[in-house]
Amino acid sequence: MPAQIIENASDADIADWIEHRLTRAVAAGDDIAVAVPGGSTPFPILAELAGRDIDWSRISIWPGDDRIVPEDHSASNVGRIRALLEPVGARIVPLAEHAAPPHFALTWLGMGGDGHIASLFPNTDPQTDDPLRVRRITPDPLPPEAPFDRLSLTIPALINCDALMFVMRGGEKRALFEAALAGEHDLPVARLLKAATAPVTCFT
Repeated sequence: MPAQIIENASDADIADWIEHRLTRAVAAGDDIAVAVPGGSTPFPILAELAGRDIDWSRISIWPGDDRIVPEDHSASNVGRIRALLEPVGARIVPLAEHAAPPHFALTWLGMGGDGHIASLFPNTDPQTDDPLRVRRITPDPLPPEAPFDRLSLTIPALINCDALMFVMRGGEKRALFEAALAGEHDLPVARLLKAATAPVTCFT
């Protein structure tokens, strides 16, 4: 799967791109759904988006993964997403093991230095034909900053979308991502990119 790589993008640049895509998707007709990542990188961009002129009442937001903690816990992705986007009208959908994720207008992902996407870490051996759309997962090793079991959308759920978007910072991650695009390894990000049919945009 080829990808468009946009270098040196600021949070505002990325928010501009997302705003354009969401506004166009909403204008096309039906309500839409978007999957967004956790971690530190997306939240300044989400805060930027919260102030944009977007019809959030037409948009459902799903976390791509979450730590299994109460929403008021500092490690909860959905709690932080809710605090930013529910006040502007978005519908926030917490992950649940038997959830049925929709087709996403946009799947936004990050990538770890080990090639994981969402909470699909290498030790979880994610499959492109996974019969489940949400899995409970225990990363190994557990990240010390968030030592919790996770719920994660699986590869089939993540690639069921109109567009895939990555935001990653740093040369090492970019090199790993480009190697995945070239089929040079079999880490989770490479498996996802190999199975994806939607256009891929990567902001660095």
